[in-house]
Amino acid sequence: MIRLTLLFALLAGTAQADTVVAARTIRAQEILTADALSVQQGTLDAGFSDPMEVIGQEARVSLYAGRPVLRAHIGPPALIERNQVIALIFQQGGLRITAEGRALDRGGVGEQIRVMNMASRTTLFGLIQPDGSVHVSQ
Repeated sequence: MIRLTLLFALLAGTAQADTVVAARTIRAQEILTADALSVQQGTLDAGFSDPMEVIGQEARVSLYAGRPVLRAHIGPPALIERNQVIALIFQQGGLRITAEGRALDRGGVGEQIRVMNMASRTTLFGLIQPDGSVHVSQ
């Protein structure tokens, strides 16, 4: 009985989890859908085990069929495109300054991008907000 229990414990320790892989070639900037993904047996620290974590995300690089989808290869869908005119917001304490700017990078909600203040031609860094504005800091 002890041997049988030990055998099951060893087999359970060697079992592998599932890894999300691309079912077909996915181009960069494409939104990931359920039909573009599949699950294979295997463990990968930088990958995903649940396809629901990946669906709705955007491919940052090309993903090839049969290869794992890594965390570094996907992100939130881009809300701001490069060269798009956007609202820049600086807020500190009770002071709030709004200016017109131009996005120098492409990005999604919560990502930091470079932006240019159209009036002063100064390049700044800011965080993309859900409403499409960019909050800049000192």
